[in-house]
Amino acid sequence: MSPRLSRILFGTAVLVWSGVMLYFYASGRINKYLAPDFRLLSMLGGLGLGVLGLFNILTSGANTTCGHDHGPGEDHHHDHQSSDLHPLVALVLMLVPIGLSTAWTKDEYSPAALARKGAYDSPSENVFLASALPPLTRESVEQNHIKSPAGYYQFSLMELFFATGDRDYQSVIDGMKIETEGRLIDEKNNNSNGTRRRLYRLFITCCVADSRAIPIIAEFNAPPPDIPENDWVRISGTMTYPKENGELHPVLQVEDISPADPPYEESFLRN
Repeated sequence: MSPRLSRILFGTAVLVWSGVMLYFYASGRINKYLAPDFRLLSMLGGLGLGVLGLFNILTSGANTTCGHDHGPGEDHHHDHQSSDLHPLVALVLMLVPIGLSTAWTKDEYSPAALARKGAYDSPSENVFLASALPPLTRESVEQNHIKSPAGYYQFSLMELFFATGDRDYQSVIDGMKIETEGRLIDEKNNNSNGTRRRLYRLFITCCVADSRAIPIIAEFNAPPPDIPENDWVRISGTMTYPKENGELHPVLQVEDISPADPPYEESFLRN
């Protein structure tokens, strides 16, 4: 394959990568994968790749020097781009994985992936951010948490979960009427009566690769309603922190449940 054609093919591959990055940014799909601080960098990286790809295509036919000296009578027009890997094979390896990943991804975790991300771990293994929450008193709850018309204080799952590692938080939240939102999945632990589901959201520091599930247990008085796995719901009830198998667990005694629209940001972010 001629050096010019190789440059055109690899320039095209770089343009495809640029297009994918800019597509994720422009479509909003990037919100599922990166925290806000990093999204602009993704767009700038896509633009940079676009410039690089176009430059390589537009200059593919230009004659350039090798950049090093040759001996007497040595040909200055030999190919410096030879490789053990055929350019077409390299092109396929560059484009097929990103194309299939873009087309097939559902932009969410499977149940098995959620389990690996801590959705069913003991709270004691995940209360690493309890100390980062601000001091909480009954007065601060009344001032900083909206009260629904039905009389439930609106809490984030993060507050409810990390209260497991802070006795002061528990003393305020335990027994409160609260309302929260999240995704509903099956409960696999300590659910012999079949009356429990698990409510979770994701905590992300920079990207989806470092995300962790933030779950609480939703306890129903009867078999839970038939709600599809991973659907967003709004749940109201009484917050409790019972000790089970020697460990505290955040358990919401459900009094009302309704479908909820997915929020614009579906992840807890560091800011």
